[in-house]
Amino acid sequence: MGQEAAAVVELGVKRGEPSLVAPAAETKAGLYYLSNLDQNIAVIVQTVYCFAGGAADAAGDALRESLSRVLVHYYPLAGRLALSREGKLIVDCTGEGAVFVDAVADCAMADVGDITRPDPGVLGELVYSVPGAKNVLEMPLLAAQVTKFKCGGFVLGLAINHCMFDGVGAMQFVNSWGETARGVSLSVPPALDRAVLRARDPPQVAFPHHEFAQIDDGDGRAPAQDGAEPLLHRSFRFTPASVARVKALAAAGGSVGGGGRACTTFEALAGFVWSARTAALGMGPGRQSKLLFAVDGRPRFTPPLPAGYFGNAIVLTSAACAAGELSLPRAVRLVRGAAEAVTDAYMRSAVDYFEATRARPSLASTLLITAWSRLPFRAADFGWGPPAAYGPAALPEREVALFLSCAEEGGGVRVLLGLPARAMAEFERLVEEVIAS
Repeated sequence: MGQEAAAVVELGVKRGEPSLVAPAAETKAGLYYLSNLDQNIAVIVQTVYCFAGGAADAAGDALRESLSRVLVHYYPLAGRLALSREGKLIVDCTGEGAVFVDAVADCAMADVGDITRPDPGVLGELVYSVPGAKNVLEMPLLAAQVTKFKCGGFVLGLAINHCMFDGVGAMQFVNSWGETARGVSLSVPPALDRAVLRARDPPQVAFPHHEFAQIDDGDGRAPAQDGAEPLLHRSFRFTPASVARVKALAAAGGSVGGGGRACTTFEALAGFVWSARTAALGMGPGRQSKLLFAVDGRPRFTPPLPAGYFGNAIVLTSAACAAGELSLPRAVRLVRGAAEAVTDAYMRSAVDYFEATRARPSLASTLLITAWSRLPFRAADFGWGPPAAYGPAALPEREVALFLSCAEEGGGVRVLLGLPARAMAEFERLVEEVIAS
């Protein structure tokens, strides 16, 4: 297990003029439906893929041309976000195209440093953001930037609106783009019809949906927000031995769930990060701390969603506990219970709940965990082999912690998160303490 920080880096990136890459053939026009699971996550997710070697000179043209061809299959990405008459997000399939930018960096790719640490001040130079855009309606659904480095390597930076797809869907798109660049037929063509996740009429809300609940300080008031306090971002690697230690500490507190099975890696790390972050923030013992995390509904829907489902199939589930009672064993038990609650009936109820209420999940006193640890980032092969490194350019919200795989580093999970300086110092201490104990 290790904690890593990066030094200040100046990349000297100079961008060319943005251009639009339209689909290579005529595509369907009109309005494209977004399901209720797409509505609450219209945030821009930024990722970077680093490719070493001497391919930089050819990369821009090859990626632009293959993007044009793959957009024929993923044509809604060439449209623009709009609002329906019901006030919901919808895509106007204008076919005007994704944004594409060529850029040059005044350094070698190695100078970027630790890609696994989300540093928007550095990695943000490798991803294009529309200047002056006030909201997501003024941003493209997909923007790609290819940055060439002096060493001959290049970085592909993507900015994608999360309302278009979740992590599984995004990786299917990137893989399809890579297959197109390599001249290979799509192994998993996109299933574009999102109507399979329409709400029932009338809506049938069969469960309480605490993921939308506003946490208060016990007197009915919402807790004060620390949004103005700057965050330090850190990357923590939990090796297989570290993960085993956390699991052992969780089990030492008694059974962590039904069936007598051992806790999973996700349950152990989610419980640890939640409890340690709550303690590091110094929440009062009676104050409620909430956890949100996404569960992939693809295999849980009945019937399962079609292969290649193009859209968000993740459902948020939640747990909450008084800060003073949030031990590691209890946190792990609560994580397991929240995950096991996500059934077909629960997910259909969540879709209907939004239809009836238009509620948005509250992030007050909340940690939101996003697990990318099973996503096949190394499948992003555009003809130059898998990326040498990859990761997020920034975390989409202050409350987000991200889990990434360490498969190329001997296994384990990397946890990325941001905290105010004092809280980060305490979180680091708790991490070292639990691993060394």
